[in-house]
Amino acid sequence: MAQAVVIGAGPAGLMAAGELARAGHAVIVAEAKPSVARKFLMAGKSGLNLTKDEPFEALIRAYDEAADWLRPMIAEFDAKAVQDWASDLGQDLFTGSTGRVFPTVMKASPLLRAWLGRLAGMGVDIRTRWRWVGWEGDALLFDTPAGRQKLTPGATVLALGGASWSRLGSDGAWAPVLRDTGVALAEFAPANAGLLVNWSDHMRPLFGEPVKGVGLLAGSIRTRGEAVISARGLEGGGIYTVCKPVRQGAELFIDLLPDLPPDDLIRRLSRPRGKTSLSNHLRKVLNLGPVRTALLLEFARPLPQDPADLARLIKRLPVRHAGLRPLDEAISTAGGVRRAALDEGLMLSALPGVFCAGEMLDWEAPTGGYLLTACLATGRWAGRSAADWLRNGEI
Repeated sequence: MAQAVVIGAGPAGLMAAGELARAGHAVIVAEAKPSVARKFLMAGKSGLNLTKDEPFEALIRAYDEAADWLRPMIAEFDAKAVQDWASDLGQDLFTGSTGRVFPTVMKASPLLRAWLGRLAGMGVDIRTRWRWVGWEGDALLFDTPAGRQKLTPGATVLALGGASWSRLGSDGAWAPVLRDTGVALAEFAPANAGLLVNWSDHMRPLFGEPVKGVGLLAGSIRTRGEAVISARGLEGGGIYTVCKPVRQGAELFIDLLPDLPPDDLIRRLSRPRGKTSLSNHLRKVLNLGPVRTALLLEFARPLPQDPADLARLIKRLPVRHAGLRPLDEAISTAGGVRRAALDEGLMLSALPGVFCAGEMLDWEAPTGGYLLTACLATGRWAGRSAADWLRNGEI
């Protein structure tokens, strides 16, 4: 049997290993960390969002400019396929009101244990604390507890992750190695990251409070979403949705009352308030609540007295911020191996027999199951392509 090596034991790497083993090849998975799938397990701590149960065209649109590239891969391993795969590993699933799919137990660990058990039964050899450091001729080089080791496989799948959460293994350290071989890479940038805001002191009592019932506008994106006020800024799914246009320089605005038309808002604000303070007037006529009122005062103080001007601010409140959280604090990363560096099977044109998969590829997607779906789909695609390469004897 021809030997294949998969470097990286996250979801993409494990999926690739399974496909290669299923095709009859001996597979070694090399993982730099002491244990596998650390980011996968961390994501599952708040509920493992496997995929988004929605029509394929809606699913694929989430990948934006990478949609055409990923389309054939995700078409072969779409939301239904992800659910079937998890069910086949003994996981009961449920779909939430927004279409997000979770294991009933919510955790990632039962699924991972079943997955690793299946791979072990297929003969997949997982070696932890094996850090890939590059090539020596045709041989892959690894730093291991037993010293420097070499492997010379017939096919290699790189599933090395992005450049966020380095403590979990996604440190981007592989980028210089590939760049030195002539592989075209897009620079890493934070994706699905929180927003840094230098709050004034009056916001301190609201740290940890959720921001609900608002709209978010940035560039061409207008969405509904929630956020959390933290000591360092704003975080949560709503902010992650507008992360990309904010990163690209678009201004961010909050619609504090997205369900209230501007004319109705002006009419309410025009009611006589007598000696009532403006803050109390807003509370009475708009029911903004303490969190939304605080945001309005934070970003628009002093408030205009004219109802029309105030209404415009409430519907389009500019958010003063200091940019996105640092790269290593982002949930995921944009950038990585460019599409032009790969063939249709995700093989590097500059390195025949070497395939790439997962977050190390130059695509990004919002949270909500899209990230994991594409990691699984590209891992499966790269594993099958590597198996075809070996079967055709192109080694």
